[in-house]
Amino acid sequence: MSEQTAAPPKKAKSAGAKKAGAKKAAKAEKAAASEAKTFGESSQPPPGPGPSPGPGFDASAFTAEQRAQVEQLSMNLARAAITAQGAIAEMALRQADRPAALSPDPFHVAPALTQVMGRLAAQPDRMMRAQADLFTRYLDLWQGAARRAGGETSEPVVAPAKGDKRFLDPDWSDNPVFDVIKQSYLLTANFLNGLVADVDGVDPLEKRRVEFFMRMLTDAFSPSNFLASNPAALKEVMSTGGASLVKGMENFQADLQRGGGQLAIAQTDYDMFKIGENVATAPGKVIFRNEIIELLQFSPSTDEVYEIPLLIFPPWINKFYIMDLRPENSLIRWLASQGFTVLVASWVNPDATLATKTFEDYMRQGIYEGVGAALKQTGVDRVNTVGYCIGGTLLSATLAHMAAKGDTSIGSATFFAAQQDFSEAGDLLLFTNEDWIKTLEQKMDAGGGVLDGQTMADTFNALRGNDLIWSFFVNNYLMGKEPKPFDLLFWNSDQTRMPKTLHTFYLRRFYGQNAMAKGELELDGVQIDLSKVKIPIYVQSSKEDHIAPARSVFKGARLFGGPVTFTMAGSGHIAGVINAPAANKYQHWTNDKLPGSLEEWQAGAVEHPGSWWPHWASWLAARSGKKIPARDPAAGPLKPLGDAPGEYVKVKS
Repeated sequence: MSEQTAAPPKKAKSAGAKKAGAKKAAKAEKAAASEAKTFGESSQPPPGPGPSPGPGFDASAFTAEQRAQVEQLSMNLARAAITAQGAIAEMALRQADRPAALSPDPFHVAPALTQVMGRLAAQPDRMMRAQADLFTRYLDLWQGAARRAGGETSEPVVAPAKGDKRFLDPDWSDNPVFDVIKQSYLLTANFLNGLVADVDGVDPLEKRRVEFFMRMLTDAFSPSNFLASNPAALKEVMSTGGASLVKGMENFQADLQRGGGQLAIAQTDYDMFKIGENVATAPGKVIFRNEIIELLQFSPSTDEVYEIPLLIFPPWINKFYIMDLRPENSLIRWLASQGFTVLVASWVNPDATLATKTFEDYMRQGIYEGVGAALKQTGVDRVNTVGYCIGGTLLSATLAHMAAKGDTSIGSATFFAAQQDFSEAGDLLLFTNEDWIKTLEQKMDAGGGVLDGQTMADTFNALRGNDLIWSFFVNNYLMGKEPKPFDLLFWNSDQTRMPKTLHTFYLRRFYGQNAMAKGELELDGVQIDLSKVKIPIYVQSSKEDHIAPARSVFKGARLFGGPVTFTMAGSGHIAGVINAPAANKYQHWTNDKLPGSLEEWQAGAVEHPGSWWPHWASWLAARSGKKIPARDPAAGPLKPLGDAPGEYVKVKS
């Protein structure tokens, strides 16, 4: 059908209608001209010599350079907008078939929030006092801003917390406008967070959940996270003619593509690191492999070694090379230099074929078979062991299982940031209620029975949102910069998948029910009782650990039935553990006694500068037997299956 036949018939216009139409068109043209003139008068030219804005401003008076700058800025802003729109449209299409992604309460915080808000509503006097205090502080802020505008000096009403890196740009303090924006945000954020923190009469865990959510919310709305209110980002836009925004939106698009439609913010330059080439480079051999672990034996660096070898079980949530990032901070290399034979279990990165693997499977095929292979390879009757984080939780349960069976193949155990009692576990406890676990189960079912590595990475990142999410959001997208190469963050992003059966058991029985600490855990028909573990135990904790808090680790240390040495390091979950002595960083505290509480232990503890590794090495050496000629990993009874770091560690999620 032609356009003419498709169009409806038109009525002929009268002369009066034509005249009215002409007048209307002329009026519209006049209005458009007036609007254009107004727009031209209000437009701001780029900085530098040239015409000043105001009445009679003529854009044609721009220099050629200024016109080029305006044109470049306009084009780059348009390019950035088009790139962002395309990326968001693609993300929406990819998420269209994922109804779970549209959940109105993805953090399952609504019931806890209802409790807290209900309690606040029942205490109107507390709410009124908090609001009155907020209003008073805002009055102080406005008065200070007015004094500053009048040329006087004024002390800030509120300042960022120590260590808050969001407001480091000088303009946050030097520019009165941005200073008011910053202080207004801090006042409001502190008000909201304080309101929740001070509420009483609410279940402590539910209160913690709301506190965590409120911190996430207030962190997300920081003015530093928005282009229009971030002075550093605005300066970058002007200095690059908008090129920073174009690059930022390209980074945004790339991160969406890498996340398969979900935003996976790049934290480092992933192409800079190659496993086995510039990370995980300690020499050694793979001497044993089953479907759960590869057992690595590392080459000695001394002529003699202690007779009793050291077998390390890292967390299966991460990969073992956190202990071997670079030669200068490698725990594996350092231990070898101290004369220890070092073996490490490298956990498989499981796929759907291992979805039904259980906690007992990881105990049998991970620890029991790993210990058996180490004994055969080194020709001894016992090994010393290390359990790191969740690997330590598994090792603890296995030690109790061995004690019940009379198995003496482990002579001592050391725990790095590991929990046995979860009653005061870290913020991960907030992600382990039944609603959250059911959501994870649905996600794992959709993924073939395993939890993808990105979900684990997102969860850990959320625990330190400003450092691991928003700082990169600003750097990558608002500033248009590439993240710097950083081996630790490369490792942090290299998460492994989780088998459904294993992971849900761990979350429910340990985090949810604290079954091991209560004596209610049974594995392979054996009741797990940590008080029956009589071997020497060394427990390391970190003062600022947010995943395995020192208080939680201390409570677990008191569950063992034998001699326990408890040590606390400075810093957090990673830096507190991986702290090579040569770095001369942080400090550690020691106390030979193990009193009833962490506070009592701290009161009697002695502070020492630097790494805790030498203190532990001395403890370990006393339990490692005599010195013998160094062992060659390639010359043992077990035939080498390949070079370290093996194949399991190279499997990406």
